[in-house]
Amino acid sequence: MIEYDGLLALDRMERAVERVRGRLLRSTAALEAAGVPYAVVGGNAVMAWVEQADEAAVRFTQDVDLVLRREDLDRAREALSKAGFVYRRAAGIEMFLDGPGAKARDAVHVIFAGEKVRPEYLTPVPDVAESVSFKSYRVLALEAVVRMKLTSYRDKDKMHVRDMIGVGLVDAAWPARYPPELAARLQHLLDTPDG
Repeated sequence: MIEYDGLLALDRMERAVERVRGRLLRSTAALEAAGVPYAVVGGNAVMAWVEQADEAAVRFTQDVDLVLRREDLDRAREALSKAGFVYRRAAGIEMFLDGPGAKARDAVHVIFAGEKVRPEYLTPVPDVAESVSFKSYRVLALEAVVRMKLTSYRDKDKMHVRDMIGVGLVDAAWPARYPPELAARLQHLLDTPDG
């Protein structure tokens, strides 16, 4: 019974990972087809960079986060609705639910380039121009991903930066790339790789 339960749990986890991946690929393909500039950010951006360095070190994420320019929101709404996504704005968060009955967790979350996610954040969200092509979609450039993670600096952001340090993407030379407060945060993570 325990082995069977374990297989069921593994099967559910694999389906969840595939749903997130499918959501990422469908949403970015729709934006690509419509010519809407965007960049993948958050856990999927970290995953893309870590995968290039060490596929075995990839940590999966439960959601899809994209950067858009605010002026492109209407075009994104049109493109994503054609791909089956439903636009919703709730609690100040722009998102595209993965179908009419989906929950906020089953959505593509949008943040806007050049704006601060929270007023107290040190830096605004990078522009979509700070992105590179990765497989079939655009992902935020590594230096910009790290800057966003150091700006948010929640537990999962620290974990993501440590993952990038662990696979050699970020090293002791990197703090010099950032303003003093972000540099200090990065130095702390470099000095405490195990948390």
